[in-house]
Amino acid sequence: MNCIRSIVAVSFLASVGFSMLVTAQEMISDTTARKQPLTTWGVQFEELEYRYSDDDEELGVWNADAFYGTDDFKVRLLSTGEYEIEEQAYETLEHQLVGQVPISKFFDAKAGIRFDTPEGPDRTYAVFGVTGLAPQWFEIDANLYVSKDGDTSTELDAEYELLITNHWILAATLDATVAFSEDEEIGVGKGLVSTETGLRLSYDLIDRAVSPYVGVVHERKYGDSADLAEAGNGSTEDWFAVIGARIAF
Repeated sequence: MNCIRSIVAVSFLASVGFSMLVTAQEMISDTTARKQPLTTWGVQFEELEYRYSDDDEELGVWNADAFYGTDDFKVRLLSTGEYEIEEQAYETLEHQLVGQVPISKFFDAKAGIRFDTPEGPDRTYAVFGVTGLAPQWFEIDANLYVSKDGDTSTELDAEYELLITNHWILAATLDATVAFSEDEEIGVGKGLVSTETGLRLSYDLIDRAVSPYVGVVHERKYGDSADLAEAGNGSTEDWFAVIGARIAF
């Protein structure tokens, strides 16, 4: 009798173990849609604003981002520009098309191409950069640009958001550009080219999809870039009052 019970017990355990093994193998080999990386897309305007300077200059400014892909790889189309309302002309206009992949839990690497149409001749650059969340919750976007003529420059964008309430947010931003070679045709000198700092107080009107804001922005050019601006009767430093909205959909 004991022998029969042992045989039954062994057979039962063997069948359970075989079932678990088959189930595990099915889970590993599951290639259905629910096991595939989630594809997402979206469009957002980090800045969509009107600026009025202390010299009575009026600008329409935007900083937009359209993306498509997964957490493993996404394609992004970035667009920034400044439009002079009185002159009815673009002061700056820049587009980037980049591919982006994760390199750590908090940072992605990106590479692509940039098309720039400033005041003066158009420019095309290769783009290499990293973007992500640094310690203390600073959002960082750092890029290296290399033109077809070998002109190189770097740009650092940093942003910190202070949550005042669940809806009110104070955002501090810094944008700094450094050039390693001169490009006088577009007013870029070697060294620190320019900085833009800003403070914007926003209110999340519809979740975080629509957030109107007001703020102030300071722009300044330095060194050889400032000299080139003065030679062209341009300004080297401006303060702007801004009103706009962050929009995502």
